[in-house]
Amino acid sequence: MSLILDGTLGITNPAGSTTLLTAPTRQVFTSGSSATYTTPSGCRRIVVRAKGGGGGGRGSGTTALGAVGDGGSTSFNSIAANGGIKGANVAPGAGGTGGTGSASFRIAGASGLAAGYNPSSAVNTGALGGTGGGQGGGKSLAGAGTAGVANSGGGGSGGGITATSDPYNYELGTGGGEGEYIEIAITTPAATYTYSVGAGGTAGSAGTSGFAGAAGGSGYIIVDEYY
Repeated sequence: MSLILDGTLGITNPAGSTTLLTAPTRQVFTSGSSATYTTPSGCRRIVVRAKGGGGGGRGSGTTALGAVGDGGSTSFNSIAANGGIKGANVAPGAGGTGGTGSASFRIAGASGLAAGYNPSSAVNTGALGGTGGGQGGGKSLAGAGTAGVANSGGGGSGGGITATSDPYNYELGTGGGEGEYIEIAITTPAATYTYSVGAGGTAGSAGTSGFAGAAGGSGYIIVDEYY
């Protein structure tokens, strides 16, 4: 291998001619359903990092809570990172885990947190979503939840209740779970692959005298390409 004066790398054969090497490239996908990834010409190896969408945070209220959604799974070449689970009454959403296919590496998502009640201030706190590496839904005091950051896979936080409300008559807002993370190493890649990026789970709407939860953060796919 030789270093050319302009800073590029190359391989010099016995005859003295030099073949320049291509620097690694990267593609990032933040949306797409059954979309097509095309391997660049000359690429010899790809490393894929992917995360499922975060689960939605649950709303709070005395009656008629709205629906809340799980995070969507993210897949590449039929290997999937599962999305986080939506917040439920009392029980927070679990982190995504157990996605299909053989990945090189998997990390289960963090669970959301349950709602807490502070008797000294009579305030219910809508619970945190799964962190997503510090990017999950933020804590909600007596108000609506905070959404997971887009393309983080973090869960959304739940909705709080008013300071004057009796928490024992409330359905409490719990946080959604973080999406699962995976890595895939592919040598001699095919010309194309099918991929989908998981959406964040929908936010739970407020019930009577309550506050809405927040949506989970969407997932992502990062592909590093080597030549």
